[in-house]
Amino acid sequence: MPFRIEPQQLKAFLLDSELVSKTDIETAESEAEKSGQRLGDVLISKGIIKEDDFLRLQAYILGVPFINLEKEKIDPDTLRIIPEPIARRHNIIAFKKTGKDLEVAMLDPDDFGTIDFIKKQSNLRILPRLTNTASIKQTLQQYQKSLEAEFGEIIKEKTTQFITSSEKAETKEEDQDLKKIAEDLPIVKIVDTLLRHAILQKASDIHIEPLEKEVIVRYRIDGILREAMVLPKTVAAGIVARIKVLSNLKLDEHRLPQDGRFKAESEEYKVSFRVSILPITEGEKVVIRLLPEGTKGFTLEKLGFHGKGLEILHANIKHPTGMILATGPTGSGKTTTLYTIMDILNTPDVNISTIEDPVEYRMPRINQSQVKPDIGYTFANGLRSLLRQDPDIIMVGEIRDTETASLAINAALTGHLVFSTLHTNSAAGALPRLLDMHIEPFLITSTVNVIIAQRLVRTLCKEKTSYTLSKDNLAALEKEVDLDRIHAFLEEENIIKKGTAWKDIPLYKPKESSECADGYHGRIGIHEVLEMSAAIKQLIMQHATADQIELQAKSEGMMTMLEDGIIKAVQGITTIEELLRVTRE
Repeated sequence: MPFRIEPQQLKAFLLDSELVSKTDIETAESEAEKSGQRLGDVLISKGIIKEDDFLRLQAYILGVPFINLEKEKIDPDTLRIIPEPIARRHNIIAFKKTGKDLEVAMLDPDDFGTIDFIKKQSNLRILPRLTNTASIKQTLQQYQKSLEAEFGEIIKEKTTQFITSSEKAETKEEDQDLKKIAEDLPIVKIVDTLLRHAILQKASDIHIEPLEKEVIVRYRIDGILREAMVLPKTVAAGIVARIKVLSNLKLDEHRLPQDGRFKAESEEYKVSFRVSILPITEGEKVVIRLLPEGTKGFTLEKLGFHGKGLEILHANIKHPTGMILATGPTGSGKTTTLYTIMDILNTPDVNISTIEDPVEYRMPRINQSQVKPDIGYTFANGLRSLLRQDPDIIMVGEIRDTETASLAINAALTGHLVFSTLHTNSAAGALPRLLDMHIEPFLITSTVNVIIAQRLVRTLCKEKTSYTLSKDNLAALEKEVDLDRIHAFLEEENIIKKGTAWKDIPLYKPKESSECADGYHGRIGIHEVLEMSAAIKQLIMQHATADQIELQAKSEGMMTMLEDGIIKAVQGITTIEELLRVTRE
């Protein structure tokens, strides 16, 4: 059983451990008195001592073990001995049961009340252990993951309930009161389950597709669509009606497409859902895009920028005027890159305004406006109005036509910093595309500062298998890229030791594990960052092709997307197979 650590005793141990100086302790003590916090919390929050070191010291004083559960998979039955709300509120986890003994990991060794409560509830002997915040956070997610199996059961159970109550209704769907169906408990439960499931699995989209005899639900996870579950056709009308109710759409409109949005919030997440409903031959297909709100902490480095490309970007976003373009296909992370740049620039002394279709993420202190073409509010009209709003920085969601392109170029010429996106396959390809939109070459050269092209590749899990390239592999790879160029980049960024041969450079393959079903988890960007140099400006004036521009940019040191990807493969972030899957047009 833990006992209280006296403040004097803690101070003495801290000084003996030489982890903290006397001055630091005295400063932290006076701050703790003022704020009512504990000494340890102040020391940790000010970065004077690491949380792990402090907890290990506490564990040593108390004579209880320190446990790290960050990579531990806990038996669901043991985990559930402590109900999730209590585990979450009191930062306490049941992780090992041996006979009548239950080992619990906790952050606060003085929390006697919770231990007594668990002891009475479980009728077990409680053995406290100290752990860190990361362990608690990681383990709390396991409550959710073990729910997934139960979710499946709920869907089966609720679906059968719903079938029995609505088998007769299938043929008379139009006569049904759709609002009543949408509020029917089984349907509400099914839709809630689908949404929660998608959030847990970090899906970016949910596809609900009616077929002749069933409804298929698919999730897009890390850019790849995976079938999640199959439901009976009888629930199709109810699911669509429920989603329409949530999104404030017309329940009785089945012939025209509809778009809407709604939000879901809990202690763990805040997600905005963007809904698109399309009439198809078998009924109505629903696609829901998940946009996590409040996901802060994105930096250009985390998005995958590094080396010279990162330096170019940082230098150019500080320019007061000009244009930065992000290019790539739909879903390649262009908007996220631009939002990250805007987040860096979002200070109280600038006015940032955007015109988007649709507004993907809500950002505080940024004036975001959504186009509505059906009432004549287009990118071009919106951009004209934005310019009268005294902006310093403008983000135009996408340049789709000549009118928007010329307005954006003019905005950059008249003293604004403009960000926008274009659908081209490479950075160099954006320049001929602007010429195709009848933009004068001299206007392009005097406004465009940087063009970013990108794709998203899946990242490997921590557990992975290393291998080296055989002669045949190297020969095959040599056909795709210039290995000598990449070798020079690797040496320049100190990723490999000088003189290491390609045959000795390790690469990695996915390793399937309980944590990672297919060996990949999450995605990162591969980029090329093209800066406008005098030589490239000259080429634009001569109406050069994308290939000629790319050749010049490469000679000036630009790293192509594939080259960037191979560097990330050598670093163990992704695999060669994944790169080739994403970059081969």
